[in-house]
Amino acid sequence: MTTAVETRHPPHGPGLVLLLGALTAFAPLSIDMYLPAFPAIAQDLGASAGAVERTLATFFAGLALGQLVTGPLTDRFGRTRPLYLGLALYVLGSVGCALSPSADVLAAWRFAQALGGSVGIVTARAIVRDLHSGAAAARMMSRLVLVMGVAPILAPLFGGWVLHAFGWRFIFWSLATVGAVALLAVILSLPETAPPQRDSSQPFTRMLGLLRAPDFLGHALTVALAQAGMFAYIGGSPFVFITLHGIPPEKFGWFFGTNAAGLVATSQLNHLLLSRASPSRVLSLAVRFAAGAGLLLVAAALTGVGGVWGIAVSLFLFVSSLGAVVPNATAMALEHHAKQAGVASAVLGALQFTLAAGASTVVSASHEGTARPMAFTVAAAGLLACVTLAFARRGTAAAPP
Repeated sequence: MTTAVETRHPPHGPGLVLLLGALTAFAPLSIDMYLPAFPAIAQDLGASAGAVERTLATFFAGLALGQLVTGPLTDRFGRTRPLYLGLALYVLGSVGCALSPSADVLAAWRFAQALGGSVGIVTARAIVRDLHSGAAAARMMSRLVLVMGVAPILAPLFGGWVLHAFGWRFIFWSLATVGAVALLAVILSLPETAPPQRDSSQPFTRMLGLLRAPDFLGHALTVALAQAGMFAYIGGSPFVFITLHGIPPEKFGWFFGTNAAGLVATSQLNHLLLSRASPSRVLSLAVRFAAGAGLLLVAAALTGVGGVWGIAVSLFLFVSSLGAVVPNATAMALEHHAKQAGVASAVLGALQFTLAAGASTVVSASHEGTARPMAFTVAAAGLLACVTLAFARRGTAAAPP
């Protein structure tokens, strides 16, 4: 049973894309901005490098758990009210990080910050499904990738500048400001797109139901594996480029930014392709391309052919392909689950960050002084994405309209 609420027509066009894209960018922005500050944080707080790295692990945990909690709430109470609370918690968590006296306290506040930021990620995907379906939803997701993709390009550069000019704590004051501006923008310009649902079914029952739906699970795992490959690259590339191949740290950002630019460019190419081909067709080609790029990366890592450029080109091709994999697979995962878009978005996000954290851990745990651990993990993610996409096709035809 659904209770009617007063719902104004939601905004369309660049304004909505910018706002929803900003909400989905909270995760990369909150991660990439403070990465250059790790040594400074360790020195200022008298902590070990491992203790500072744990602040990243707690952030991942908060994102995964927060999405599982948020999804049912956005279906139960509508999109906007949980979003207000989540953004307020993000601001509070960012302020707590800025004032932290120790690495353990910083880790706790990072967890709270991630819980708040997760609400924006879940809600943005759910709103897209509220407003669009099919190819239109995939095109909208591509636009969000355009906005979200700017964060990995600019965040490390801005974070490094803020660190140099004002110190590491100001990075978190900056994030608190971003959260406050986003909260104000949501209050002023984002109406409710889904009325509250008086559904008596338990959220975990619905989550289990989604995990038993091949069309959802296959596409969700395809997205999650793509993200796992991305985080294997993020976790392994500093060692591969800087330590192994001697790229100066100040030039590493150009490699990182170029790959992010490739991701953004492909997402916009995907937007154009969807006017001529179905999301399923484009996704199939993109996943195969990602798997091929992963195998090319393994070949470069094993043989050394091309040196650093063999590694760089292979990574560029893999990361760029995700600009078509992520929006199409996300749209198709949510396609037949509009009535529980919040829960579906939550499970999708939790799978993403769980596999992403796992891939990053595999790369660091298997470190042996070469590019092979990163290359094998990236390639495995691409190949497994082909398998899960094939699994998704088994359930797509049988899914309810």
